[in-house]
Amino acid sequence: MNFIAYQQIFQQILNDLHPPAPYQDPDYLNYTKLNWSRQQRWLKAGILNEELGTIIESIREMQRWTIITEPWCGDAAHIIPFLHRLSELNPLIKVDYQQRDKEPFLIEEYLTNGTKSIPKLIIRDTNNNDLAVWGPRPAECQALYIRLLNDHVDMGQKKIALQQWYNADKGVTLQKELIALLSPLN
Repeated sequence: MNFIAYQQIFQQILNDLHPPAPYQDPDYLNYTKLNWSRQQRWLKAGILNEELGTIIESIREMQRWTIITEPWCGDAAHIIPFLHRLSELNPLIKVDYQQRDKEPFLIEEYLTNGTKSIPKLIIRDTNNNDLAVWGPRPAECQALYIRLLNDHVDMGQKKIALQQWYNADKGVTLQKELIALLSPLN
């Protein structure tokens, strides 16, 4: 699906009086509401890195970007807007959004330490060869997450700590990692 279809899934969940699983759970529905707001904020206010923009604009061969995500995913709310806006810089980038929890279950091929962590960005050439894979979060944020796990911090506190990290970082670290990922491909 394209970005507009992904946005429509959000809206269907938020507007449905009886949303589908897992969104009938008030926690998941609340995550989705928060993520919609976060995503919209980054779409409007996120600042794109000029160097990364230049790298993306200089892509001369078609790339297929597959983004595995879900509306309930807090990390995705901070990452997807940047990926979307960056992909708009070059018409040779074709983006396909895949939901982690729906067929074809592409996430099974891109596990993170045995887990279905999202979001994931898979960059492929026109022959469907993987050129690069990124995700589920910037390395610094992932290190924070692992430290919180190892310290047995409760889920609520983990979510707050990760949210604070993303708010302070403003997409800078993600974009630096994408520079390192994409530079060798040009």
